[in-house]
Amino acid sequence: MTYPQDPYGQQQPYGQQPPYGQPYQQPGYGYGPAMPPPQEQGLAIAALVVSIASLVACSGLPSIAGVIMGHIAHSKAKRGEAGGQGMALAAIIIGYLGVAVIVLILIGVIFVGILTDWDFD
Repeated sequence: MTYPQDPYGQQQPYGQQPPYGQPYQQPGYGYGPAMPPPQEQGLAIAALVVSIASLVACSGLPSIAGVIMGHIAHSKAKRGEAGGQGMALAAIIIGYLGVAVIVLILIGVIFVGILTDWDFD
């Protein structure tokens, strides 16, 4: 049985465009603009780790170090010299929270000491 017309239409050879519509444009050469190098986030990560560790361990000196490192990392991130602005901000907040916990513990110890006339026997 023969068909009077090809049901799929006339097939175009590979690599050619159909004769209707816009003519096919050749793609441009090259790969586009280069990606910028990834920004370093090491200081922000270190500040966050130190701040979290000091909060968990309830120690004051690492909290202060985490706050200082967080401020340095945050200022670098705002200038565009490094990445991790959110991590640096989190390190600052957690570091200040750790400092506040230590201050509250010291105030509590002093308060209890005053109430007991420093007689812990």
